[in-house]
Amino acid sequence: MAAETASAAWIAFGTVEIDTLGHRLYVDGAEVGLERKAFAVLVLLARDPGRVLSRDEILDEVWGHSHVTPGVLSRVIAMLRHALGESGDESHYLHTVHGVGFRLDADVRSAASREELMAEGALPPVTKAAPAKVLANPVDAPPAVPATTSAISPPAGETRRFGKRLVVAIAGLLVLAAALFGWHRFAPHPVNTAAATDLKSIAVLPFENLSTDQGNAYFASGMQDMILTELVGIGGLKVISRTSTEKYPSHPEDVRTIARQLGVATLLEGTVQKVGDQVLINVQLIEAESGNHLWAKAYTRTLDNVFNVEGEVAQNVAQALKVQLTSAETARMDTAPTQNPAAYDLYLQAGAHANRAYDDPVLSSTELPAAISLYQEALAKDPHFALAAAALARAHMQMYFFGPDRTNERLVEAKAAADRALTLQPKLGQGHYALGLYYYWGHRDYAAANPQLELAREALPNSATVELLIAAVARRQGRWDEAVKLFHNATVLDPHSEFAFNQLGVTYQSLRRYAEADQAYAAAMALSRNPAGGRVTLAFNQLMWKGDPAPLRAALAALKPGSDGYAGNIMAMYFERSLARDYAGAIKVAEADKAENWDDPDNIVLPRRLYLAWAFQSAGDTAKATAAYTEVATHARAGLVERPDDADLHLALGFAYAGLGQKTEAVAEAERAVALMPVGKDVLTGAGMLACQAQLYVRVGQPDQAIALIDRVLSMPTGGILSSALLKLDPSWDPLRDDPRFKALLQKYPTGA
Repeated sequence: MAAETASAAWIAFGTVEIDTLGHRLYVDGAEVGLERKAFAVLVLLARDPGRVLSRDEILDEVWGHSHVTPGVLSRVIAMLRHALGESGDESHYLHTVHGVGFRLDADVRSAASREELMAEGALPPVTKAAPAKVLANPVDAPPAVPATTSAISPPAGETRRFGKRLVVAIAGLLVLAAALFGWHRFAPHPVNTAAATDLKSIAVLPFENLSTDQGNAYFASGMQDMILTELVGIGGLKVISRTSTEKYPSHPEDVRTIARQLGVATLLEGTVQKVGDQVLINVQLIEAESGNHLWAKAYTRTLDNVFNVEGEVAQNVAQALKVQLTSAETARMDTAPTQNPAAYDLYLQAGAHANRAYDDPVLSSTELPAAISLYQEALAKDPHFALAAAALARAHMQMYFFGPDRTNERLVEAKAAADRALTLQPKLGQGHYALGLYYYWGHRDYAAANPQLELAREALPNSATVELLIAAVARRQGRWDEAVKLFHNATVLDPHSEFAFNQLGVTYQSLRRYAEADQAYAAAMALSRNPAGGRVTLAFNQLMWKGDPAPLRAALAALKPGSDGYAGNIMAMYFERSLARDYAGAIKVAEADKAENWDDPDNIVLPRRLYLAWAFQSAGDTAKATAAYTEVATHARAGLVERPDDADLHLALGFAYAGLGQKTEAVAEAERAVALMPVGKDVLTGAGMLACQAQLYVRVGQPDQAIALIDRVLSMPTGGILSSALLKLDPSWDPLRDDPRFKALLQKYPTGA
């Protein structure tokens, strides 16, 4: 190997240029996206042309003696041939020496810069498409493709090589054998069960951040999200959700296994490098069964013209997979979400916070305020940014429901933002989804929510998020069989989603199908980034099913103080201490928390001070209990001035009155709460209200009414609210223990323990 070639910054042969320092490859003057390992193999071969490098030699040099499967290098070589415009039958440069290794045959030249190569006549003239600004680099880069370029025909700056590569890619796609994948009903990883994978299916892997400034990581994940959003709107594709792909590496060695786990035929990989206002985005579409590239492209952009890269990528993916786009889909992809670089950047920053909250609702109160502020800033920069308005509305509604921040101001802000999004862009799927959230979470108005969610599904046919919400509405309306089916559908689009499997578990638990709920919760726990928290959910199902509090106690004890799982299970800790009749422990838990309200599994929001009052009363501290009840009553009455139809506030006031001995007033408030949130309006929260009303009857000494209500609740699909197993343990029902009617109920509704 010549010394100058071994250390040269630039290498060239034929129409190929390699920027060894910038990790960039140009063929016929066009930049070609190439993953890092493949690039390293190409440089290794090009630095020693004519010499056969053994497989072991290449693997040792590039992979550093780490264990890789034999097929990895074969995939990389196929990738390189595709990038160079070659095929296995027609290789001008890259040759396989069977049983030995690989050799690059070419007249290789090298230089310290691209200018030197051009001066020596080593490079062909480059066809200019448009002037382009590039990332900080001492040399020039090829021109950027204009953002308005159509994906149907090759961009102006590309040559006939594009057409040749596309023909090869499509031909390869047509002769692909159907990929095999399986999906066990409750297993997160498909095994054994064979089914034909739809060739028009794709998963977008996490984009790698190549910026030296790790503070730019949000930009890489944001670009992945934007491209995924465009793909989700293509009806002819099957697209896997972000939550199922985020655990995978950006450039996995074993693409075939990952694709089978996700139930897709293709994977989209990408890298993003951002320096100042300049961006380089590399994307490549890989056919997973063979490891071949179907399409790849590098986009060199500045922040003021990066807006429509996602639309161009989506159209090129559709073209490569031979998906026929509708005119509406094409028009949407051709429309940039904004033309304001500052607004776009703020939107991507907000998305990083919002995604963390959406992935784990426990983080809503900590992550969403930052997201909301950034979305508002984005809209201040560009008042016509419809996507930002829709995202703002969704963030407000999640704060309302999971914060929980049940205020009128929050609802007003959410409605205004959703309306603004749809005024700007009437067919925006995210806008219809946000408005559906407003009607569902804000008002339980399913007649208004369902049409909005159907419009969202029409615009975003591959959105597991939309499917999950439609399933949740079906469950709230008591359409149980439909809900089970829809939650299953969501797990197909989001096969590694902890939330999707968790909600399937909730549905089975409600139906008292505890064994199936157990399997779904176990699948959710296996997928969780916080399995300790998942064990709490699984243990609670065991409690409702078999009446065994030991698993719950053990799961809670395993939580690390200060962790998200610990913070998200404070109420469960209080409940477990109450079951153990350790009221001093329950008081300690409630006093240590700073949240104003606690949101129970049925979405009933009550003041934390109310739980503290109950613990004080059970511990025999009447004075502190009375003070806490008085405080709860004062705050509830003040809240009802503003929100007179808030069922939760009426229920809180009723419990406070019960604690203060005002029995008539307590019963009236509980009845008002049930009337405002009846089972006919919401089978989950409505049934939870009935269970709370039964508890209130116990507290005011009306066992007849309490037992009648318990009977009614146990006869309904409320396996996550009340069960005979729980009734045997919960001290809330101690005043009824010796009542023959109560004992009869425990026999009437066995849980199958």
